[in-house]
Amino acid sequence: MGVTPFPPSHLKEGIFVIRVTRMNGFDLIINAELIEFIESTPDTVLTLTTGKKFVLKDSVQDIIDRIIDYRKSIGTKIIFGNIPENYKNLDGYDE
Repeated sequence: MGVTPFPPSHLKEGIFVIRVTRMNGFDLIINAELIEFIESTPDTVLTLTTGKKFVLKDSVQDIIDRIIDYRKSIGTKIIFGNIPENYKNLDGYDE
């Protein structure tokens, strides 16, 4: 039995999804629109709006960067809340 490669051809990165890495080293494709919050506990825990949680190898910063790249790729403005100052000066994004 073969392993399905990620992302499947119809789920290209940047089209609703981002790639993250589980603690076991396997890639996981997450719908970026369903991310509710990300914690550092010290492991990175990503929680979806569905209540599902994933423990990841990726840092919180790496995931934030991927979400921002995804948002830029679809032309969505980022709404800044408790975002570090260095993200508030991105080209093309206003508060």
